[in-house]
Amino acid sequence: MKKNVWRPVVEVGFIIFLFYSNLLMGEFGRSGMGRKNGVAWAIKDVFTTANFEIATVAAVIGYILFEFLRRRF
Repeated sequence: MKKNVWRPVVEVGFIIFLFYSNLLMGEFGRSGMGRKNGVAWAIKDVFTTANFEIATVAAVIGYILFEFLRRRF
């Protein structure tokens, strides 16, 4: 049973990690304010409640979609 619970937790967590790393890299891109304001500002700007909600919903949808595709093919 534990094995069945940890797989979705790890996969959803990894998708959330990718979401946040993409947002943080965007802060240091050509038009991002991270270069001017620094790393601490970029982290504060990225880690918000709204971003966490978006990341969680997107991760769950992504997990469901990939599980469907795994079982289908």
